[in-house]
Amino acid sequence: MTVLYKSDPLRGAIWAKRFAELAPHIPFRVWPDIGDPAAIRYLIAWQPDDLPITLPNLEVVFSVGAGVDQLDLARIPAHLPVVRMIEPGIVDGMIEYVTEAVLSIHRDLFDYVLQQRARRWKPMLLTPAASRRVGVLGLGVLGTAVLERLRIFGFPCAGWSRSSRDIKGVECFAGEAAFDVFLARTDVLVCLLPLTDATRGFLDKHVFAALPKGASIVHVGRGPQLITNDLLEALDSGQIHSAVIDVTDPEPLPADHPLWDHQRVRITPHIASATCPVTAADAVLENLRRLRQGKPMIGEIDRARGY
Repeated sequence: MTVLYKSDPLRGAIWAKRFAELAPHIPFRVWPDIGDPAAIRYLIAWQPDDLPITLPNLEVVFSVGAGVDQLDLARIPAHLPVVRMIEPGIVDGMIEYVTEAVLSIHRDLFDYVLQQRARRWKPMLLTPAASRRVGVLGLGVLGTAVLERLRIFGFPCAGWSRSSRDIKGVECFAGEAAFDVFLARTDVLVCLLPLTDATRGFLDKHVFAALPKGASIVHVGRGPQLITNDLLEALDSGQIHSAVIDVTDPEPLPADHPLWDHQRVRITPHIASATCPVTAADAVLENLRRLRQGKPMIGEIDRARGY
């Protein structure tokens, strides 16, 4: 019942230590030291490449990230469950990042940074949180957690997803018919959608035009969801006030890309949230326990949907 880890080796050492502490009976190997391929039952990886095909007794593929869009599912045999990472470190990091981004927009820090560069001292009228409407695209674990935290500040919170959800204190919208209504009531739009064929290019000129004039964007989904030229046009016209962007297409963003220089864009290098090796190892161990008990694993994806 060997576990094989194939990702950052420094993090792998922490995974191995945690497994040794909590489950010493489970052999844990860090790629490329795979030992006997026939002994490996579980693969933990960011990009497993062809490993799932070459391991004859593999039972589960665990992603080390919250998403699985980096996986080529065509190279993972159809009978193998694929499980995305759901663990406290990822959730807490995303809550911190999005909360800071929304508060920076809400407290006019984009404008104050420009005033500082111009050595200009001009206080602006403060907008109450109750008048700043936040909307989150994607109501999975991360989207729900972000909304629960933002509610504490008094923002009117809403969320949109393809299927119906019910979240206490959050106005929930579902499906294509409700999408434009959701956008029209949103002053700060947070994208936490998974990357699928349906969400590729999702943040486009239609979305920006449907938002109230002067709305802002926080993009923490995946880079290919954003049509960059549409965003730049919306920023330059004033339709969109500002954008906090943590994910780009491509990554890293080329040095000559126009997003770098736009005064109303803040870019971070895909660091909004990251897996904590200790709590991630705990999450995988919990799923292994659930698997042995015949219970559903937490985070197992629907291959047809891609998430």
